[in-house]
Amino acid sequence: MASVLPDSDSEDDLPPGWEERATVDGSVYYVNHNTKGTQWTHPRTGKKKRVAGELPFGWEKVVEDSGKVLYVDHENHRTTYTDPRLAFAQEEKESPLMFRQRFDGSSTALQVLHGRDLGGKVAVVTGANCGIGYETARALARHGCHVVLACRSLTRAQEAIERIQAERPQAICTSQRLDLKSLKSVKEFANSLKGHPAFNRGIDMLILNAGVFALPHSLTEDGLETTFQVNHLSQFYLTLLLEDLLARASSSRVVFVSSESHRFSTLNVDNMSEEWFCPKPQNYWSMMAYNDSKLCNVLVANELARRWASRDILVFSCHPGNMVSSNISRHWCPYRLLFILVRPFTKSLEQAASTQVYCATAPELSDVSGLYFNNCCRCEPSKQAQNTQLSSRLWQLSLDFISSRFSSLDIPDKYRNKP
Repeated sequence: MASVLPDSDSEDDLPPGWEERATVDGSVYYVNHNTKGTQWTHPRTGKKKRVAGELPFGWEKVVEDSGKVLYVDHENHRTTYTDPRLAFAQEEKESPLMFRQRFDGSSTALQVLHGRDLGGKVAVVTGANCGIGYETARALARHGCHVVLACRSLTRAQEAIERIQAERPQAICTSQRLDLKSLKSVKEFANSLKGHPAFNRGIDMLILNAGVFALPHSLTEDGLETTFQVNHLSQFYLTLLLEDLLARASSSRVVFVSSESHRFSTLNVDNMSEEWFCPKPQNYWSMMAYNDSKLCNVLVANELARRWASRDILVFSCHPGNMVSSNISRHWCPYRLLFILVRPFTKSLEQAASTQVYCATAPELSDVSGLYFNNCCRCEPSKQAQNTQLSSRLWQLSLDFISSRFSSLDIPDKYRNKP
């Protein structure tokens, strides 16, 4: 069983006789009790640190009449003069891309969020009633976030909410129906959020977790190939429709849950066309359709990061884990059997949810965008995923799919007929 707390980083351990403290403005300094001296840099790493952001869940900062600052832990009924955020102090970076890996493939979503207070934040998680999506919603809700479970079945979504609230009765969760096989449903879902007073201040996190795998050839009610529409087009459309709500929140984030399978896609600038995404049954292979859709996730994340660079909306893509024991393999018996056989060697659902939770919440990612993560660590996606010509082509093709075929669906005016 995984430990509740992540392993400590030995490089950060202080030598004997040293103590870490923080000033009122958040600067970290170090006291050497042997020499009675102080310094601003860590005695081992030579780095400076700061504490920032919200206090851990259940903590309150109190200023006494004498001017002393103390911290009250209401959950454990204790008081201290030490800022609890010191445990999560961040090194001052010389550049935005200089951040140290704090978690890995064995980390869980709850470990990533340990000590965080997400009160006042709003997250929308697609496919949140089961599997990795449920663990994502559960972890966020346990740390005070208002989580919207965007699911095709409201009954199963409500059952998921009841399980979350059985663990933490004060968890704030709501459900909204979203069927990614229907672009009309996507539009109705977005309009419902826009018209709800609870979301007037915006959405802080949009986690595009839902997806299908190993589907036989089938068409949606919109006449599009199902894997293409569910894994890419509908979530692309949803993101555009929620842009204004994302922009209202400060430093909001969009996370596309992709897969390492994107590396095996054969999509390129020459063959990307409407025919490719609406293949005839005789030209369809479910595994390649999945690979292509996962490449689309990374391409769209990169394209959005570029287009929204000035909008204070950060965009990431990530891989949750290989052959995780979730419901994604339910559509074909051989895959279900394979997933069962490898289950002892793959991530748990709690571990699989960690990377998307990390992308959605990690403070060290607050000034970067357009990155791809695996095991809570930044890594390079495939060369095709970094092809700006291909991402631009996909962007325009996706807009054309929606606007030219479905005139009743809203596309933001600024995106109409623009490459």
